[in-house]
Amino acid sequence: MPDLPTPQDAAEAALLSECWDAVLSYADLCTSGSAAATRLATEAFTHGITELRAATKASKNTGTGRRVLRLPRIPLMLTSVRAAAAAWEGGGLGHRLDPDLRLWLNSEKATRYTGPPLHRPVALRGLQDMQEPDAALLWLAEVESLPLPAVARRLGLDPSTVATELTQVRALFRDRCHRNHLDTPMDADCRSYARLLDAVTRSSGAETPGDLSRHLARCVRCAEAAACLRLHGGGLPAAISGGVIGWGGLAYLERRRRAAEAGLAGGRTDAAVDTGLAEDGPVRPRIGRTGILVAAAVVSALALTVSLMPFGGSHGGGTPASGAPDERQPVAEPVPSLPVATSGSPTATATATAASTARPEAGSDPEAQGESSEPADTSRRPADVTKSASADCAVKYEIVNEWPDGFQATVTVTSAEALGTWRLGWTFDDGQRVGQMWDGTFAQDDARVTATAADYNKSVAANGTFAFGFLGSWSGANSAPHDFTLNNDRCDAGS
Repeated sequence: MPDLPTPQDAAEAALLSECWDAVLSYADLCTSGSAAATRLATEAFTHGITELRAATKASKNTGTGRRVLRLPRIPLMLTSVRAAAAAWEGGGLGHRLDPDLRLWLNSEKATRYTGPPLHRPVALRGLQDMQEPDAALLWLAEVESLPLPAVARRLGLDPSTVATELTQVRALFRDRCHRNHLDTPMDADCRSYARLLDAVTRSSGAETPGDLSRHLARCVRCAEAAACLRLHGGGLPAAISGGVIGWGGLAYLERRRRAAEAGLAGGRTDAAVDTGLAEDGPVRPRIGRTGILVAAAVVSALALTVSLMPFGGSHGGGTPASGAPDERQPVAEPVPSLPVATSGSPTATATATAASTARPEAGSDPEAQGESSEPADTSRRPADVTKSASADCAVKYEIVNEWPDGFQATVTVTSAEALGTWRLGWTFDDGQRVGQMWDGTFAQDDARVTATAADYNKSVAANGTFAFGFLGSWSGANSAPHDFTLNNDRCDAGS
């Protein structure tokens, strides 16, 4: 009998589901090939999970029951990517990194993120000084660019008040950054402008005096502080991403914006639930959740694969799992079995859309860079998109991520008629089992699955759409389902 998954396995699997797309997107910016990006992302997860375990152990030893993660989970994992890249550079694997990143890692700019705390960017220090739920709200809304309803669902907040909460959190972030700026060791010239900088950035209509403007053009630290203190003008996301991530922060921000505009980022991978990984105890449950991670058995082996892999990885030669060398990288490593973006999936599409503008300096083909989230192994990829032939109902079924024994899928439905509520059914052919669903509840009777609307997304306008996602298990084959029905009316699926 196989070992049952532990709560830690489930927590780490949920973490992977929540953060993988963001980590892979940044790892792709940092590397010169898709296989290298997957490897770097994997090592970053190993490092990040080690930090989470250490924080958990420390909280148990102190008896406080609190962890001091200091950053929300996504930026924590992104800084782990940066740490893994630095380890590559120091370990002789720098040729697999983006050339501009290598220059940055060997400059004084990089040392600011790991040196004395008072010399680190004020955005990083400001985010670390906030409570984890507040920092997570700020990061998801400003950097991941998720719509506020999606942020509310993800964090278990009231959708009607999340905008007000975000305004309060922005003000709190400004206050923390202002305090940290004043605590930063600075010369007399910078100190003389500190109060003026605070006053000028408080009002959207205030003009910047000429002498202060000239000072900000010369002083990097004061310019960074000004960007964090000025909540108007739209510069806050760039200030946060650049201050926390460092190199590639703006390119990462642009990728996440493009993905969010297409409705493809974050919301499709926010399957994290009450995993106990939050700083202040269990994560607040998402609205419409049906329970704790009931799909833990599906993905626990995946979490162990990541968490038990040595940080730094194997640095031997080899080829990607597909058996073909990476076209942009002369040396490629075997890619571990992880959830990867399926061809045509939202993750791959979003990466392809943003890559041409995100990394033109690398000197490689922009379209090739857009393929960097493609899987190394496509031999078992199922048909991932099915559209109905019915004029009244159009169904799009997509495999977003797939790994041995598990997968993540989204279903998008367009209804010609207005709906007061909805219930979508389908049939699997290959014994797939749904383990967890978000933006809906489910019931499965043998091969037949029925998804039912959550309280907050029942109503659908005429010619409107609704969508939901789920985690499932598979074995042997993972073909697309068929016999779709919407409120018991047949939606014949076409090829």
